[in-house]
Amino acid sequence: MYQKALDAAHAVSAILTRPTFGKDCKLREQLGASSSRVPALIAEGFEQKTDKHFAHYLYIARGSTKETRTHLAVAEKRRHIGKPECDHLCGLYEEIARMSTGLIKHLEREDRQHRWMPTKD
Repeated sequence: MYQKALDAAHAVSAILTRPTFGKDCKLREQLGASSSRVPALIAEGFEQKTDKHFAHYLYIARGSTKETRTHLAVAEKRRHIGKPECDHLCGLYEEIARMSTGLIKHLEREDRQHRWMPTKD
């Protein structure tokens, strides 16, 4: 899921360099921020000590997938991207959201209090 989120964020960043986004700075910033927030939250959550804390970060990441899809829809309406590209990118974020939901359910069932033990370096 993390790798898929990272790849999706990279795909979004590629469209943000297009000249059509040049004068739409606010949308470009919002879309860039929300798309990169998804893998960042997954990574940050993974490092948490308990399943409950990890799930909390995944809930937020899942919300950011919806935010990203909304910004993509706005970009399509403003003709920065075409419908097929919007549908493809939104599909990636929908898949990440579904994967997040599945992992959240697993983490809530397990509810481990100590997910990992730090190693001594």
